Amino acid sequence: MSRRVLAVALTALALSSPLPRLATAQPLFPVLKDDFEGKTFAPSSGLYYKKNFEQSAGTVRFVKTDPRQGKQALSLSIRPLCPVDKSGCSERAEVWEKHQVLVPYGDEVWYAFSMKMVQPIPQEQHRYLMAQWKRQIRPDAQKSYSPFLALRLDKGKIIFTTETDEVKVEPLGTAERPAGCKPGETLVDDRPHDEQTRALVAWQADMAPTDWRYHNGCTTEIRLKRLGPLPEANSGWIDFVLDVKTGPRGHGHIGITANGKPVALVTGHIGHQGVGLGPDMYFKFGPYRAGQDTVWTVMYDRFRRGPQCTDVTSRSVCDKWTDLAANAQ
Repeated sequence: MSRRVLAVALTALALSSPLPRLATAQPLFPVLKDDFEGKTFAPSSGLYYKKNFEQSAGTVRFVKTDPRQGKQALSLSIRPLCPVDKSGCSERAEVWEKHQVLVPYGDEVWYAFSMKMVQPIPQEQHRYLMAQWKRQIRPDAQKSYSPFLALRLDKGKIIFTTETDEVKVEPLGTAERPAGCKPGETLVDDRPHDEQTRALVAWQADMAPTDWRYHNGCTTEIRLKRLGPLPEANSGWIDFVLDVKTGPRGHGHIGITANGKPVALVTGHIGHQGVGLGPDMYFKFGPYRAGQDTVWTVMYDRFRRGPQCTDVTSRSVCDKWTDLAANAQ
């Protein structure tokens, strides 16, 4: 082999092989912060309000009424927009991370934000989301993909769900599982038509897992260690801290903390792989629903994102989580 051919081959190999990201002294990705104290999003936040038809249902306000900290908070509202006869239409007021600050899919990343559900809190069985994490989807994708992590409202109760490509699921309603899962199994909504499986991984103390509006089976491919309940939707400001690392082949983990207390550790199959998926992941927050005939408002404050726990929350919360997570595995 000539030197030129060898050089080209080595260059191609280097470009096709992922570099060890821990080898650099630079941050793996930028730390983002916004306390929503200005008239628009802070330059250091990496956030923006996306504009399209569904987002035109939304209203963005920086308000001085009841902030979590400081002088202001972010108020996001959606009004009725979708025609009654138009299926598949959604109404959104979501704030997105800019493309330039996205995190490579599979990297570990920490998030923190505070959220308050404004009265009236929707109580019906409907699609309501307040925050979601997704992998980039390119135009050549052969199907749609649900968020691999989502903060949802289920009949007036706050829950978290995780999602992955379809995994092995044991159905409910059998002699072995007449109503619920066995110890060591996680309750799921298996959707073969979407080739995806969704798991319930956190819920309020006043909610039974089987109250979840969609569930049909149990799996051991997504493993849940429940460490405590989520606060109730009507309890005021809730401070969330999340440790997120996708792993579609079974090596993912998600840690959920609310108001300084560990809630859940999720391990196993988390996220998606397939044709048409991009190299990065993104986070967006704000009320999102299928068409409805009421106004719905959610408030947010103190957004943080970084490669380490202490980038987003206090050392005491990080130390507590580290100890409990180690003992939970």
